[in-house]
This record gives sequence, C-alpha cells and structure tokens, in this order.
Amino acid sequence: MWGLDRLFPPPIQVPYSTIVTAADGTTLHAFLSRDDKWRLYATLDEITPRMQQTILQKEDRWFRWHWGVNPVSMVRAAGRNLLSGKRTSGASTITMQVVRLLEPRPRTYGSKLIEIARAMQLEAHLSKDEILQLYLNLVPYGGNVEGIKSASLLYFGKPPQLLSLAEITALAIIPNRPSSLRLGEQNAAIVQARNAWLRRFAEAGTFDSTAINDALAEPLTAHRQPAPNLAPHLSLRLRAEQPHVPIIRSTLKPAVQTAAERLVRQYVDRVKGQNIHNAAVLVINNQTGAVEAYVGSADFGNTFDGGQVDGVRAIRSPGSTLKPLLYALAFDKGLITPKAKLNDVPTNFAGYEPDNYDRHFNGPVTAEFALANSLNIPAVKLLRDVSTPVFVAKLREAGFRTVQKQADDMGLSMILGGCGVTLEELTQAYTAFAAPQTTNGSLRRLRYTVNSRSTRDKAEGDDTSPTERLFSPEAAFLVTNTLTQLTRPDLPNNFDNSYRLPRIAWKTGTSYGRRDAWSIGYNRRYTVGVWVGNFSGVGVPELSGANTATPLLFQVFNAIDYNAPAGWFRPPVGGKLALRQVCPESGDVPRVDAPERTCVGRAVDYYIMGVSRSSPCQHQAVVWTNAVGTMSYCTYCRPTSGDSLTRAVARLYPNLAPEVVAWYAASHRPYAAIPPHNPACTRVFGQGAPPTITSLNAGSEYFIDPKSPADLALTCQTANDVQQVYWYLNDRLLRGAKPTETLFFRPTPGTLTVSCADDKGRVSKVRVLIKRG
Repeated sequence: MWGLDRLFPPPIQVPYSTIVTAADGTTLHAFLSRDDKWRLYATLDEITPRMQQTILQKEDRWFRWHWGVNPVSMVRAAGRNLLSGKRTSGASTITMQVVRLLEPRPRTYGSKLIEIARAMQLEAHLSKDEILQLYLNLVPYGGNVEGIKSASLLYFGKPPQLLSLAEITALAIIPNRPSSLRLGEQNAAIVQARNAWLRRFAEAGTFDSTAINDALAEPLTAHRQPAPNLAPHLSLRLRAEQPHVPIIRSTLKPAVQTAAERLVRQYVDRVKGQNIHNAAVLVINNQTGAVEAYVGSADFGNTFDGGQVDGVRAIRSPGSTLKPLLYALAFDKGLITPKAKLNDVPTNFAGYEPDNYDRHFNGPVTAEFALANSLNIPAVKLLRDVSTPVFVAKLREAGFRTVQKQADDMGLSMILGGCGVTLEELTQAYTAFAAPQTTNGSLRRLRYTVNSRSTRDKAEGDDTSPTERLFSPEAAFLVTNTLTQLTRPDLPNNFDNSYRLPRIAWKTGTSYGRRDAWSIGYNRRYTVGVWVGNFSGVGVPELSGANTATPLLFQVFNAIDYNAPAGWFRPPVGGKLALRQVCPESGDVPRVDAPERTCVGRAVDYYIMGVSRSSPCQHQAVVWTNAVGTMSYCTYCRPTSGDSLTRAVARLYPNLAPEVVAWYAASHRPYAAIPPHNPACTRVFGQGAPPTITSLNAGSEYFIDPKSPADLALTCQTANDVQQVYWYLNDRLLRGAKPTETLFFRPTPGTLTVSCADDKGRVSKVRVLIKRG
C-alpha cells in the first residue's frame, strides 16, 4: 500500500464550489466550482442519520463492515454475469463508486480491478464517515449539479439536514439514472421510482410504517431554483481571499443583512428621480467587531449603474466625516475643551481659503458647536494646530490605507474631504467612539468571518476582534456627547421631533461637487456607515449627507435595533474627565487676580485633568484711555495725575484675533475698537503680533500678461489696537492705509518682497515671484 501511495496518491482533492454562509450557518451565496460545477460541500453534521440509513440501505448495506470491496457481492455479480452472458451487475460498493466518481474510466474488467485497488487505498486513508461524505458530495444529479447538498439547495431550497424521508429517497435514486430522472422535469417518474424504494424500505424494516406512509403521501414539488445570492459583494471578497475553502462562514446575520439589502434597494428606488442611483451600508457589532450586514450596492445585477462595484471598499472623498477624529485627537493633545472658543471667520491659510458649507460665518464659537455644526474654518485651524503629519499618522493607526498612500500630498484641505477613504475605513474608525465603556476610545478591527479557533460549543458572539487604543476614553466620550446633540443642521428635514428618530450619535459628510453623501452613526450596540451617490462620480445638486444619507441611516437603525435596551454612553468611571468653571467668552479659566473683573458669568465645561490646557482667560485686555475714551496710553505716556478730564481711565476692550477684527469690519459688525494711541508718545513698540499678510501669499508665483497686465491686491489682518498700516514693495513705501483697506498695484516681473508695518512698528514680510504669462 505504501508503494501504491507513492506511485499513485489517492485522488481526494476535489474542486468544490465555494459557499459563503451566515454566522448561524445559513447559506448566503454559492459559486460554481473551478470546473463550472455546482458541487457544494456537505459537512458531516449535514449528513443526518436518516440520510445515512437511506443511502446505505439502497447502495451498500454492508458498507460499515467491508474494507472497500464486498467479496460476496462480487461473486454473486460474477455468477449472474456469466449465466446471462452480459454485464448485469457491477457489485460496486460505495467506496468503489467514490473511486469511479473521482477517476472516471471505461466500464471494463480492467477498470474494475483498478477500482478495487483504489477502493482499498481509500479505506486505508479515510474513515467510513469520510468516504460516505465524499460519495454524497460527488453523486451526479444531471447537468452540472453534483452532490446531495447542491441538489437539496437548488431543487428543494433547503439545506440537506432539513430534507424529509421522501426527499432523501428521491435524491438517493436519481444518481443511478441522472439523465432519465431529472428533478423538475420527470417528477412523476421520480415519484414512482421513489415509492417503489419506500416500499422496499418498509419490507426490510428500515423505517417504521408511519414514516413510510407519510413519505408515500408526500408530493414532489422540486424545481430548479436560483443559487443563493445574498451579500454578493462580501461573498466575492471572501472567495477571493480564501479561494480553496469550500465553506466560508461569515459573521453576517441573515435578518440584519436581509433588512439592510431591502432598505437600500427601496431607498435608491425612491431617490432615482433625483439622479441618485446607488448606496452602500456597513453594519458593525460594537461588542465583537463582527460585520453583521454588508451591502455594496443597491442592485448587484444592475450593470448600467455599476451595481457590481463594491461601495464598501470604493475610494471616495469623505467630506466632513473625518472631523470627529480630528477633534478627538485635539482633545487628547489638550488643545481644546468643548467650551473652548474657535474663530469661524474668513481665514487665509497660506493661499488656501476654505468656506463653510452654507457660505456663512459665525464668528467665535465653542469647539462643540463647531463640531456639531460641522464648521469648516475651525476644523482647518485645528488641523493646522495639530499638524497634518500627526493627524495622518493617527489615521494610519486607524487603518486608512488610501490616506497612508497619499500622505506626502496631504494638506489642510484633507479635513474637508481632500483625500480618499472607504466606507469600511470610516465605519471602522467610528467604532473607537462606540466601544464599550471599559475599552472606549479603542478601535476594533473588523471581523468578516467566524474565528477559526471557535468551537461548535462556543456561544455565538463570544468571538471578538482585537482592539487598539486610538483615543483616550475621555476624548471619545466628549466627541460622542457632541454628536448626540439634535440642535444641528445635519438633522434631516421632517425628522425633528419624529418618533422615527433613533437615539444615536452621528456625523454626516458631503464631498466637493456633491458626489458623495455620508452618514456614520452609532449607539452602544451597532456602528452603521452609509454612503449614497453614483459610482460614476456624477454630482447631484440635491445630494447631501444630512438629507440624503442620514434618512437611510435612521431607517437601518430602526430596522435592526428598534427595541434596543435602554442606556447610553456615560463619562468614563475613574478616569481623568472632570468639570470646571470657565469664562463663557473664551472657554478658558477665569482670572481671579485680574485688576478688573474681565469674565462676567461662568460656564461649566468638561476637561481632561493633566491634559487640557488651563490658560487664564484673556478675552479682554485692560487699556488706559483718556476720560472720553478717544485716545489710549501705554505705561510710558500714561498720565499719573490730573483732574477728572485729564486723568487716565482703565477700560476693558475685547482682545480680538486679527482675523476676527477683519471679519467684524468687513461685515459691518460693531465691536469695541481700542482708541488710537497717544500721538505725542515717542515710544517704539515691539511686543504683540505683527500684521498678517493675507494677500499676496508667501512663496507663490504670479503670472502676468504683458499685453493686458492686471493689478494685484494687498490685504492684511491686524490686532484690535492698530489704526494704520504701511505697505512696502521691495522696501519702498507704497502708501499707508486702514488695516481693513485693500490696496492694488501693478506688478513687474521678478522677485518681489512685500512688507506690512503697523502703527506700532511691528512688521511682517512675504516674498513672491512675478513671471510673464
């Protein structure tokens, strides 16, 4: 036998069809085998005792006792063949039939001898159960259908363990006559042959009379059905990753997957009139990291609208959906707290001038307001303070592979959608906010298949994917606390005060050109990601994260988690998160030692102990002026005595950032400007921030047309105490101007140094290059 194994190894490697099942074993999707057969792999668990009993009684009653060959049957068959002068019986055992199915040969005596040797070889390598399993996986049922599991699913629409005695008997007799007994075509003939064998079983006492009578009365309604085709995108993905695994057990839940597919299909049917043709949904279990629903498109069979594109893995622009990750990082670095003020005013970031979605500005706002309302300018400023490389590194930790590839080209625009991400990456990242309290802030890696180390006895859902710390529990809670607010612009129309509004935290995003609408939401149980748009990249004016993607997100949550247990995210226990009083005007700690009470009122704010900044509030500055407030003094020229008209008076003025001063002036909003400094003072100032030149942009190249030269504009932003600025071109005075005034000049080719000095002597410079166009 050893020599036979070396020369002719047993041919037990069978190219099975790939089956993708749900977490509970339900078949979701089946594929043709490499040789284009429906040859589905039946496990030993699916071969029931009744099925074994039926097959063995019909094909090989002595299967459990012989060693691959039944000599009594062979002698009997040989005698019959000699007496009749022709071949009437082959006396093949199930083991010999397996050999014939594995290695088809002409029906000759020489082939029979080879089958005998091969059968003995199989018996030496496989158990009886494994040989019977192999036989049931290979028996033909006509056409390209092989194996009892294939026939069960394709003709009866059920797994083999659910077959009745009548159905098992019908499937047992067809392999002997697969051409003349075709299910769905010759059902009457099959019933006749089936009943004949059922009567034989009754005579042999194989089954009791009740079971036989029920089987005889059972009609045969078998007909060819389409192969299971749920979750096609994930099924294709898993088969590509595991091409030689016959049964891939996914983590999908049939009820959740079916509901998600139905909702996506129905929703896209409703919005097709707006030229919106596709959507994708990903549902993640926060406790385990298991993906319970995976919908790559609205209709996999729709090739016109790109139905076979996997929207879960398609690279798209994220819009504003990365903002919560940036704010969490800023909380952890101590740059902001929820009540910290950020300036939402027009700002030039070295030539990059972003705008808000609604093209309106709000002035100084709190960080939580900026995040809840998805304001762009504060987010860009925050990214500048955090630094793009640091944020990209954090996204790399979170598994954003496309961002990692684009890291060298990333700029401030990435926080507004200037990069590529996938729905899979985004939804996975949000699991850090939705993690259980003990691991809040930890990213849970997604799991698409049931862990191979799990056993049959292990309770469902025990397997969990590994977690990695992405943010602190405190930062994760602060983000969640903000994203739960309902007073925000991305609440869909007609959902305010609606019973259909699930309790979730969510964030929306709309890409530039309205090509992608996103909505990522989570509660304690699930994190759900939704993308809506067109795979062609065509933008739609009506497309938005709030009114296009979020309604579908709400529908998914209401379908899969409507009766979720009560409870919500709570502040981390025993952590560093605490409350403190802050100045409502700045979000900073009030100054108790200030000469004047600069902070009126108090607000309560969360902060992370030992991390969050504790800067004293400086939103107002004490300025000495004359009695009527028309002139200011410095310590050098301030009068120390005099009557009520000439004595210096201490007043409070807002300590405004230059860009806020410029916005107030440009939008004609009143603010308390610091009076001009005493003209008689000869002191030279050097402290304080110099003017910020917002045009021209440092390091830029400007092209001019010699035939029709155009003027270039000069603009700047200054502190609240500046009344006059002076512009210089290559150290030559152009002229003085008001800080908010725009100057124009006619450039000439060459290197140009632009300088701006304020009336306090503070200077800033930029260098640009003028070229002929």
